[in-house]
Formats: sequence, C-alpha cells, structure tokens
Amino acid sequence: MLTITTATPEQVHIIREIAHATWPVTFGHILTAEQIAYMLNMMYSEASLLDQVRNKNHVFLLARADGVFGGYASYELNYQGKPVSKLHKIYVLPQMQGKNVGKALLDEVAAIARNAGMKYLSLNVNRRNNAVGFYERQGFVKVGEEDIDIGHGYFMNDAVMQMTL
Repeated sequence: MLTITTATPEQVHIIREIAHATWPVTFGHILTAEQIAYMLNMMYSEASLLDQVRNKNHVFLLARADGVFGGYASYELNYQGKPVSKLHKIYVLPQMQGKNVGKALLDEVAAIARNAGMKYLSLNVNRRNNAVGFYERQGFVKVGEEDIDIGHGYFMNDAVMQMTL
C-alpha cells in the first residue's frame, strides 16, 4: 500500500537519505561526482531543507510503500506570485521506481495545486535526465530552457516544463 503524507521538520533526515541514495544513480551519467556532492550539500543539508520549508514556502511530501519511505516531492503554490505551482523536487529510490511512486507523488502535487486554484504546474529538469520522458507522459510540455549558475563553476542545464491543471 502506498501512502503520501506531508513531511514534518523532524523528517528532513528521511528526505536527505533518499536524496543521497537517488542522486548518484540519477545524475551519475550527467554530472561529475564533485558536482553531485556540491549540489547535495547546497540543497539537502538539514539547514537548507529547513530554510526551504520555513522561509521559502516549500512543502515536502513523503511517499511510503510497504512500510518504507521510497520517495519525496516538494512544491510551492503561487510561485513568483502567479497562479502556478512549482514542483521543486521529486525523487524516488531506485528500487521503488516502476511502482508508480513518482506518479502518485506527482498526482498528489497536481491535485493540491488544482484545489488551490493554480492554473499550471511547472518544473525544471536537467535536459539530459531520463525523467524528461516521464514528465512528458504525465502531460508536461517543454516551454523553455535555463542555464542556472549555482556557484563554484557549476550550472544546472535545465528544461522548463509545464502542465496545464
């Protein structure tokens, strides 16, 4: 059975554990080990995660299947003051992929956004990430590209994708 709950501040360690287990698999063929380590530290330290929740209006959801936390998503309503929900993060443990955990998380975020009156769900994804196909199958379309300087000479080379709610 799959359940999705809103993460509490006391559960940020679960998000960190899933991130550290998924990122090398997800990005190992795209980014250097050094960039992965840099980005994990920048975005997934306990302080950064708590800042995202407390100061940036990010909400984290945790997916639990058969008693195991297998994935998470984070989103923000009214992104940049517009009727847009931004999906900031969505990751599923490699051993949980193919079990509809990612789809369930995405569907939950879309339902929350729709119920809040949002018109679109938007996300950024590395242009070389295999997840691009997953998002397209869920109804997202590419609406642009961004190269975001994240410091230390690293860039996020993203496709911007959007789905009408």
